[in-house]
Amino acid sequence: MDYSRPELADRLAAEYVLGTLRGPARRRFEALVPAHPALRRAMLDWQRRVDALSVSVPEVTPSPRVWQGVQQRLFQHTVQPMVRWWQKLVLWQAAAGMAAVAAISLGVVLSQPPVTQPPIVVVMAAQPDAAKAGVQPVAFVAGVSPDGAHLVLKPLDDTQQRYLNRALELWAVPPSGAPRSLGLLAADGTAKIKRAHLLDDTAAFAVSVEPPGGSPTGAPTGPIISVGAL
Repeated sequence: MDYSRPELADRLAAEYVLGTLRGPARRRFEALVPAHPALRRAMLDWQRRVDALSVSVPEVTPSPRVWQGVQQRLFQHTVQPMVRWWQKLVLWQAAAGMAAVAAISLGVVLSQPPVTQPPIVVVMAAQPDAAKAGVQPVAFVAGVSPDGAHLVLKPLDDTQQRYLNRALELWAVPPSGAPRSLGLLAADGTAKIKRAHLLDDTAAFAVSVEPPGGSPTGAPTGPIISVGAL
């Protein structure tokens, strides 16, 4: 998904600021903002719009007459007629009502367009400890398809000049046990991986610096420069 598109960034930022973007989608947006200037600008713009509304619209207290009118509309029927009305209901009326509700609910569900799940976004933070080994850490952003079969990785910094004559290797890190290699990164630090069940038994992704051709042991042998938890 191209988050640099102004219309997409504006729509997501509006939903975030107005509070309609919820759950995992809201957490993904918060994770994406530091890496996407377009999203950050759109979010700040919407925050300014909402703040301006709160300043420009003065608070108004409803008059007692307004509250009296509301109460009369809500409670214009007495309790006794309501009780008698409920007592007149019979089983077939209840069944008919439930059938109508079910039919309406089904119609609403069927009328909704199919929802396309967004990718799972993992922000992989640069690891300062890598500098102790004489290499510069780099941050990455990984996007995984909802079915866990495709992964796209992009660096947030230049990698071509930092790791000359060395390879960068991507790893799937399980909750316990040895990490699994997902392959080598391209010279520009990107990767496109197609593999079933990428997220199975995976708690995080990591990138290590390895000799040309990758790790000779099947496990990370060089410094870990970036890690991102799922």
